[in-house]
Amino acid sequence: MPTLILGGARSGKSALAERLAHDSGRAVVYLATAEARDGEMRARIDHHRARRPGHWACVEEPLALADALRGHARADRCVLVDCLTLWLSNLLHDADAARFGCERDALLAALPTLPGEILLVANEVGLGIVPLGALSRRFVDEAGRLNQSVAAACERVLFVAAGLPFALKGSPP
Repeated sequence: MPTLILGGARSGKSALAERLAHDSGRAVVYLATAEARDGEMRARIDHHRARRPGHWACVEEPLALADALRGHARADRCVLVDCLTLWLSNLLHDADAARFGCERDALLAALPTLPGEILLVANEVGLGIVPLGALSRRFVDEAGRLNQSVAAACERVLFVAAGLPFALKGSPP
């Protein structure tokens, strides 16, 4: 039963996903897509790590998300993916230009088949101005398309603003 949790930067979406994972009563696997490529990203990763309970398993997978989900999803588990937006960025920067399409299709095919509870965190980046630069515009376009496709495959979609969750699809949190 996948849930997509959308929101802007620092909206509270990851904190909500972590609360839902905790409240699920299941063993939690935190599937992290971020890579610490600089000091600022390292600080963000450290902040997320410090917030998580120590007994949660953590798996780092920046590219092969569908494979990681299939490998870790179980009926008695909650898998929290944080976040789809960084995963998208990783794939758009991959040397293999065709990999994004393959990985996206694999994720969309896997979502309806996964057992247990799946929580997917993603940034909603299309609410602002159209960015300058072809890569930035492609990123916003692909993020919007990805979020729409994932939302269609999820039973529940939540939007978080100022720490407040709103149910866009399915039951409220």
